[in-house]
Amino acid sequence: MHNNEVLLEKFFSAFQQLDAIAMVSCYATDVQFSDPVFPILQGTEVTDMWTMLTTKAKDLTLAFDNIHADDQKGEAHWVATYQFSQTGRVVVNDIHSSFVFRNGKIIRQVDHFSLWKWAGQALGTKGILLGWTPMVRNTIQMQAAKNLRNFRYKRN
Repeated sequence: MHNNEVLLEKFFSAFQQLDAIAMVSCYATDVQFSDPVFPILQGTEVTDMWTMLTTKAKDLTLAFDNIHADDQKGEAHWVATYQFSQTGRVVVNDIHSSFVFRNGKIIRQVDHFSLWKWAGQALGTKGILLGWTPMVRNTIQMQAAKNLRNFRYKRN
């Protein structure tokens, strides 16, 4: 197994245990992250996002597979099942992640999933009917950014 595959195993195993400290140790300090909810995060924004999400997680189960990596790039598939805190609805989010590595650390992570499918599960009928629209996508992103800002403010 390649060292970067071991690194991704460590990252996702730590995520299963809601261990943000171990997850964060897999990242370079200048890491970049993006997904449909958090389109651009850098450095401590990334590590604080994972700390926030693992702290707030309710009934999270996580399964991962198809980890592949070489010296520079990697990928993994994972499924997170959890209760969305704002609505109490159960979400099953099927995610494909791609990674870039430098010196044994993750320097870039891009997560791909259907925001429309996520919105339908998290928000119910409104998400099913309107989750594909830019208006709903922007609202979700703005709320997520606000939650992260508030979390970071309270920690300092």
